[in-house]
Amino acid sequence: MAVDARRPQTESLNLFVRRPIPTFVVLIFCALLTGAGLPGSARATPYTFSTEELVDGFLKTVFGLEYRSWSWQPYLVKKYAGPVRFYVHNMARKNRKPTVYRFIDQIGASIRGLATTIVANPAEANFHVYVVDRSQYRDVVRRQIYKDPNADVPGRCLVRVVSDSRGISQSAAVIVSDEGDFLFRRCLVEELLQGLGPMNDDPSLSHSVFNDRSRHSRFTSFDRLILNMLYHPRIKPGMRPAQVEPLLPSIVREVRPLVN
Repeated sequence: MAVDARRPQTESLNLFVRRPIPTFVVLIFCALLTGAGLPGSARATPYTFSTEELVDGFLKTVFGLEYRSWSWQPYLVKKYAGPVRFYVHNMARKNRKPTVYRFIDQIGASIRGLATTIVANPAEANFHVYVVDRSQYRDVVRRQIYKDPNADVPGRCLVRVVSDSRGISQSAAVIVSDEGDFLFRRCLVEELLQGLGPMNDDPSLSHSVFNDRSRHSRFTSFDRLILNMLYHPRIKPGMRPAQVEPLLPSIVREVRPLVN
C-alpha cells in the first residue's frame, strides 16, 4: 500500500484545507505483490498476540502514511464518529454485490463501537464502494475519486478518506472485479478497512492485511483487534499518539475477548 504523492495540491495527501475545522483528504492505492501461486485466502494460523505487538500494530497503522508532504498531518486518529452508511455501485460485468454485502455485515458484526448499514439511496451514503472491471478503473477513479478528467491514476485499487477533527465524513473505495478472486478479495478487505481509519501499512505486520507483502485476503484476527481498539470509545477522532499510547494496554485487555 502506498500513498500517491504525485498530486500534492489535490486529493492525494490528506490535503489540509484551511477552514475553521481543518479537513484532510487521504488517497491510498493498492500495489500488491501478486503473482502465480498466491492462494485465494491465507490459511488461519492460531496465534496469541502480545499486548506489545498489538500496541505496535495500532501505532503503525493508525498513525502516519508511507508518503506525506508538509501539508499532510498524518499523526491524528481518523475514524467515523457515527454510523457508516455504505452504498455499493456494482459497475463490473460480474455482480459482486452479495460478496461485498457479506463483508460489510462481517465488519459490523466484528467491530464493537462501529455501526454499519447498507443504504438504498447513494445520496444517503458516507462510504461508497465502486466495483469495476479493469477497463473502467481509470475513468471511475478520475470522475468519482479525483474529480479530474486528466488525473494520473495509481494502483490496482484504492480508497479515499475525507477526515477532520470530528472524524471521517466520507470514504470511497474502488475495487477491481475481473483480475481474479484473490485480487478482488484482497482489495475489498484492505480498502474497506482502511477507509474506516487505519490508513498506513507496514511490512513488519505479517499477520495483517495492512502490509503489501502479506498474502492475506481476509479480515484477520490481528486486524479485528486493531479495528476494535480504534473504535473503542476512549479513542477519539483527532487524538495524537501521545494522547493515545498510554490508553492502549488497558484497551487491549478490553477488546481481546471480543475477538478471541
